[in-house]
Amino acid sequence: MTGSSAQGIKTVPHPVSDLAKAEARSRVQRRHDTEHRLAHDIDVWVASASADGVPYLVPLSFDWDGEALLVATPAGSPTGRNLAATRVVRLGLGHTRDVSMIDGEVEVLEIDALPGERGDRFAERTGFDPRASATPYRWFRITPRRIQAWREENELSGRELMRDGRWLV
Repeated sequence: MTGSSAQGIKTVPHPVSDLAKAEARSRVQRRHDTEHRLAHDIDVWVASASADGVPYLVPLSFDWDGEALLVATPAGSPTGRNLAATRVVRLGLGHTRDVSMIDGEVEVLEIDALPGERGDRFAERTGFDPRASATPYRWFRITPRRIQAWREENELSGRELMRDGRWLV
C-alpha cells in the first residue's frame, strides 16, 4: 500500500518486522542467544576511541574461547593504537534488531606471544592468519565486563545480562 506526502511524493510504509511483534525474550533466553552468537558468529563491530576521545568503528573477525574474544588488527591502525592506549572497548555483535553489546577490558599481546594452537584456532575459524602478514599485527584479548542484549523496545527492560564480568542470569 502506498500513500502520498504533503509534497505529493509517494511513500511506501516500512514493513513491521516479525521481531517487533514478538514477545520479549526472557533474560535466560537472551543469554543463550548471546552465547550462541559468540560461538558461531565470526565478525563483530569494534568501537574504540583514542586517548583524547576520537571515536573509531571497524568490523573485525573474532574467536571466542568461552571466556574472551580474540581479535587481531595491525598494531599501527587506529583500532590497534586505541585498544593499546585505553585497554577498553565496546563490541556490537549481531544486527540492529538483535544485538548484543559487550563492554570489555583489553589485553594486548604481541603476535608471537599467543600459544600456537590458539592462533591456529583463530585462523581456522576466521579464514585469516595475521601471523602470516607482512604488516605487523597484534592480538587483542577482550574479556567481557558488561553484556546487554535486546531486539526491540520491549526488550530494553532487563537487557543487562552481565555486570562486572559476572552473568546475572
